[in-house]
Amino acid sequence: MKSKSLVFRDIEWWIVTIVFLVIVLTNITVGINHHQVDKFFGNVFMPIAIYLGFYVVHLVIIPKYLKDRNVLHLVLYSILTLAITGAISGACAAVLRIRPERYFSFFFSMIALYPGYLLTSILLKKMLYPPAFRDFQLYNGARLFTIFLFVSVFLISSQLFVNEGVFIILFIIIPAILFFFIYNYFLLYRNKLAGKIKAYRWFLWGLIVIISFIFLIISLDTNTPEVLLLGVGLILLLMFVIFPLSDLIFKKYEDYIGKIDTLSVQVNQSSANLSFLRSQINPHFLFNALNTLYGAALLENAEKTSDGIQKLGDMMRFMLHENQMDKIPLSREIDYLRNYLDLQMLRFAKEDHLDVSINISEEFCQGDISPMLLIPFVENAFKHGISTKSKSWIKINLRCLKGSVHLDVVNSIHPKKASEDPRDESGIGLENVKSRLEHFYPQKHSLTIVANDTEHFVHFSVQI
Repeated sequence: MKSKSLVFRDIEWWIVTIVFLVIVLTNITVGINHHQVDKFFGNVFMPIAIYLGFYVVHLVIIPKYLKDRNVLHLVLYSILTLAITGAISGACAAVLRIRPERYFSFFFSMIALYPGYLLTSILLKKMLYPPAFRDFQLYNGARLFTIFLFVSVFLISSQLFVNEGVFIILFIIIPAILFFFIYNYFLLYRNKLAGKIKAYRWFLWGLIVIISFIFLIISLDTNTPEVLLLGVGLILLLMFVIFPLSDLIFKKYEDYIGKIDTLSVQVNQSSANLSFLRSQINPHFLFNALNTLYGAALLENAEKTSDGIQKLGDMMRFMLHENQMDKIPLSREIDYLRNYLDLQMLRFAKEDHLDVSINISEEFCQGDISPMLLIPFVENAFKHGISTKSKSWIKINLRCLKGSVHLDVVNSIHPKKASEDPRDESGIGLENVKSRLEHFYPQKHSLTIVANDTEHFVHFSVQI
């Protein structure tokens, strides 16, 4: 799917909450200004009662029905909620001296409006929901328009407690603020953030000129100079309130998105490390090493066996602990490499056709290095360079210069067995090494791999 369905139950609740909040605050302001206590309480508590009834039905009763599918509970709880809402709003209507027939006409139209919206939403879902259409864009747009349409019908039919100020706020002021927020984000904030100051100034002063021109035309047409002051006030409101406030919101939002991206990178890095860890622990090698140790224990006094077990234990501790760090002492990386080579030599000690040459010079090997950068090349040499029937050789040369490490590995190549698992040739370990080198040592490493029909050569160096 190219898009997802919006969570309309939450959107509906937020929109209705904003609408009723505007209604209540506007009625409070009007009631205080007119010093009419009875109308004040009636105009304030009637919309509050209707809003609470909507909240109970929309966010409690219907979700409960969708969960347990109990029609009886749906009907009983809905009737009870409507009765309580009607009683409270009816008492408010009596305080406002509204005629009963006018109130009941309003109340039952409200009762019909909500099921009408739900029915329209169900029909839209059946007509526009995938797979009828490829994605959710048309469905989301139709649902949002439906919400706007039904809210508008509600406001028009709710003249009992909705005055002209509510329409001005909801249909003029709030859309205008949203327009200025969007204008600021796409044409001002992003240009300023990208360093395009000239474009930023053009869009800013262009908007100011357009607003000034509109209010000037209105002032001349109506012959009311006070309109110009209103235009100046709007410009000052934009410059010192709306734009700075929206800039702060945009910055906080981008910081939040940046933190999410950072956490995603960390999660991906952890996943890569886990894949790398799994790729390095070769099950065949571990089983062969343990079998070799068991056979040695039966033939001798267990001196070599205990030594081998200790080396294997050191390797496992390294894999479980130090391998999770970004940097470790280079000496520990070399210790791990020596343990690995000792165990491999113990395993292949009786192979007469295998020639292994190991030269590890630890002079100048100081500093820290990212773990598990050396072992994959050596492991691949033992994994692919040894044949039980043909003459095989592995040559390993590790040396350190001041501030750098150099590793050369040469091994023989043998025809692949038909029974070999192709997954063993995936090179996951080598790909992880390349990825980690690009991450930790960009422009500070060199990796050369050359192969022919009989020999495989690796030269690796890294500045630490």
